[in-house]
Amino acid sequence: MCVIGLWISLFPISAQPPVIKAVMDSTHIFIGHQTQIHVEVAANKNQQLQIPTITDTLMNGIEVLAVSKIDTADLGNDRIQLKYHYLITSFDSALYLLPPFKAIAGADTAYSESLALNVSTLPVDTESKQFFDIKGVVQPRFVWTDYLPQIIGIILGLGLLALIVYIIYRRMNNQAIIPFLKKEEPYIPPYERAIKGLDVVKAQKLWQMGKVKEYHSDITDILRKYIDERFDVPAPEMTSGELLDKLKGYSDTDTSYDNLKQILILADFVKFAKYNPLPDENELSLMNAYLFVNHTKKEESAVEENEKKEVNEVN
Repeated sequence: MCVIGLWISLFPISAQPPVIKAVMDSTHIFIGHQTQIHVEVAANKNQQLQIPTITDTLMNGIEVLAVSKIDTADLGNDRIQLKYHYLITSFDSALYLLPPFKAIAGADTAYSESLALNVSTLPVDTESKQFFDIKGVVQPRFVWTDYLPQIIGIILGLGLLALIVYIIYRRMNNQAIIPFLKKEEPYIPPYERAIKGLDVVKAQKLWQMGKVKEYHSDITDILRKYIDERFDVPAPEMTSGELLDKLKGYSDTDTSYDNLKQILILADFVKFAKYNPLPDENELSLMNAYLFVNHTKKEESAVEENEKKEVNEVN
């Protein structure tokens, strides 16, 4: 319970006692139902008015659910009216005589009339109605639509996982993520790629700019890749000695074997012994590279080119 004090005026005049009235919406309710009590207070404007406000229980068994704000109205003749409401309920059946509400103005105290509230239980028909004991726990029937969100989530999760695995697999194998959108590249025979690579080395003029090691490395890399594709020999992983021993028994390399030997030996001297070749030696390596490719190139038929093109597209 709290007390609200209102200062009505600073200038005292002849005071009239306050008047308080309480009205209930319904004097009979069932257990757990609610009703409202409307309280009105009339007092002089100049009076210091105190209104005890109840916020929890009116009395034992009657609970206060809510208290409204106080509305003020001017009645004229230096009188004002205050209105507020209580929302109450009860969970015990009984006839309750509610205590009167009061308002205090100085030495004057006004009381409202007492209110009665009858709280009763819900009527139960025990003659025509049959009562049964509490049933046990019943297992509800299976309805698959109840699990539809989980099913959709699992399907989407598996689909996303499959997509991630597919993308990783394609990336690891250097394949396009969408195969049919992959741009088809025309098939170029090994000897044509080798000649184009040597043309690029020739145009770069590396050894003329002092990049002798890069110059000989580029030539040998081009030839090793060409040999790998032309003779099916893992030339990039072999040393110069191993590669020369491997090609020594090939009939296709009889006329150009010495050309390749000159290129590989000079390149090893440059890369490992820091040998600085003469200009003629540099030019000789490039010329021998052209000779080796031209002497060992294999003229491929249209059928062979199409087969290799299909293999490249699959890879």
